[in-house]
Parts: sequence; structure tokens; C-alpha cells
Amino acid sequence: MKLLYVYLFFIVQIIGCSTSTLIHSWKNTSSTKKYSKILVVALSNFSDIYLRENMENHLVEDLNEAGVKAISSINRYGPKTFENKSEETILNSLQKDGIDAVLTIVLLNKEKERYYTPSRVYYSPYIIYQRRFWGYYTTIYDRIYEPGYYSESTNYFWESNLYDIENKELIYSAQSKSFNPASINKLADEYGKIIKKDLIKMEAL
Repeated sequence: MKLLYVYLFFIVQIIGCSTSTLIHSWKNTSSTKKYSKILVVALSNFSDIYLRENMENHLVEDLNEAGVKAISSINRYGPKTFENKSEETILNSLQKDGIDAVLTIVLLNKEKERYYTPSRVYYSPYIIYQRRFWGYYTTIYDRIYEPGYYSESTNYFWESNLYDIENKELIYSAQSKSFNPASINKLADEYGKIIKKDLIKMEAL
């Protein structure tokens, strides 16, 4: 029973921990501009519209909570944002709506890893299981012959860039990794918080 409680404790800890980490970020140190309205755009390499909506909405909410006005590209312009449009048309549309910066979200890579997990992990003190033949035999037999199972984890590699609309320059860039998130909602929630925190830390807003 004690082992069960220990096991459950570690499961709760794993579920509760953040699965997303910032790998690297950069800011254009010559920029000191403060932005009044930021458009958050998840670019077109997203095949899952649900994922794209969540990534945009969570980051927008986090920026708004930080006192920075932000809007989702899907909510404002629809799911096919900027598709088959010229740069001039896009910039005119953004400026007309009072948007002075664009914050992109790009899924750089998505990797699946498969690993083997033994179905039974049994550790016995040396003196206990090896002192008698049968104890040794049954312990080793279980370790060798009891089948385990394969598990799969998914890693997401992200990049976000902040662009100034007026001069078209890159102001900020960040790369991060999300390891096997429990859900799309959790993934988007963690990502939004990480980027918001780093943008504030780097004074990029």
C-alpha cells in the first residue's frame, strides 16, 4: 500500500509539472517601442485548426492579462489569414485596424518517440533473492520473461517572432519545446504563459 501511495504521488507530480520550456530567445536591443495592438498569428503550417485556435487564443489572453492589447488572427480575419494576398494589401489591412505589431506562432517540428517500459520493476536486496536458488530463479524469470509495453511521447518545437508593422523589422524571437503535453489546451496554456513571461522579461512589448 505504501508503494502505491508513492507511485500515485509521483504521477500527480508529473501531471502537475509544466511540460514546456524556453530554449532560446533574442531581442533587437535597438528597439524601445511600445505596441498598442498586437495581432497573434499561428502560421499556415498548422494542419489542425483546433490546435491553431488554442495557441492563438491562449497567447492573446495572456497578453491581455499583462496589459497588452492583443487579438487573434482567426477571430479577426478568419482561418485563412493572409492567404493569397499581397504584402501591401495585408499591411494596409493591419494598419487600418490599428495593429502595429504581429506576433507569430510556428510549429517548427513535431517528433514522436517510442520507448519500452517493463511491465514489472522488481528490486530485491542482493542477499534476499540470490541466497536461495528458487528466490533467485523466480526473480530473474519475472525480469526476463514478463512482457512490458511500448509507450509513445510527442515533442513539439515552437518558434514565435514579433514584427514591427511600420518598419517591418524583427523585434523578438523565441524557440521552445513542449514535451508530451496532456492535452492541446494544456499545451496552448503553457506556451502562452512562457512567451508572455519572456516578452515582459526581455522588454519586447
